[in-house]
Amino acid sequence: MAFVPPDLSVNISSLTLKNPIMTASGTFGYGQEYASFVDLDKLGAIIVKGISLEPRSGNPYPRIAETTGGMLNSVGLENIGADRFISEKLPYLVDSGACVIVNLIGNTVEEYCELAQKLDKTSGIKGLELNISCPNVKEGGIFFGIEATSAFQVVGSTRRSTKLPLIVKLSPNVTDITVIARSVQEAGADAISLINTITGMAIDIETRTPKLANITGGLSGPAIKPIALRMVWEVSRVVEIPVIGVGGIMNAEDALEFIIAGASAIQVGTANFVNPKATIDILLGIEKYLTDKNINDIKTLIGTLKI
Repeated sequence: MAFVPPDLSVNISSLTLKNPIMTASGTFGYGQEYASFVDLDKLGAIIVKGISLEPRSGNPYPRIAETTGGMLNSVGLENIGADRFISEKLPYLVDSGACVIVNLIGNTVEEYCELAQKLDKTSGIKGLELNISCPNVKEGGIFFGIEATSAFQVVGSTRRSTKLPLIVKLSPNVTDITVIARSVQEAGADAISLINTITGMAIDIETRTPKLANITGGLSGPAIKPIALRMVWEVSRVVEIPVIGVGGIMNAEDALEFIIAGASAIQVGTANFVNPKATIDILLGIEKYLTDKNINDIKTLIGTLKI
């Protein structure tokens, strides 16, 4: 009998991915940077680095610091802006056959909506990921994602601005992640990705100065995996929409933990800096696990944690 590989396809609302491997925004550039290492069309989806309406120069240097079990970054969402992304970066991704999801960033509800409307009219984009870990300048700089009412408002307004599948990326820097998750589901999110980075800092003891020019930054990598895994499990139990796990996934075993905890798909982030072929290695590892366990469809593995 001929070998039949397991079905790796997963559903994120109306979007069907060929497999659950996605790239985490900000860690895979605009995709082309990794094309010499990875066949982009073999991944479930590529989430490009965060895009704003206008170009952003980001924070001053230094803005990366290695830590035990991870890294801190305060890049500051540097990007080329929506118009240049559409004209300069998107055509290559579309030609590669990749499933393209764009991460949206903004400082007002109006910015998110205008950007969503612009991308909604752009051919080749399969979905949007809303980064609500941004400061709401109209509300004194409070982050959209740390308070349920604010999260509901920005997600609801963006939902009305696009017909594309809308993923909302949640910040872990909150008291109860499930409250925010339920709020964005009610506002119309099609899926939730979590977690974003955890705020941290590092100090140079010789100079007694912060290692980051911005003083604090976002912690990512293996150090945050247990926190991310716990939050994915908590959220997957209280929402009815798909959950996408991200945070410290370095290998197939890490990815499988998230899937068993309740994630329908996963995002690979910091691992891309350590091993530019990490996404493919993780994909092959998952396929081998399913084959070894005689699991014919990865969807039957989602949320099978035994308590």
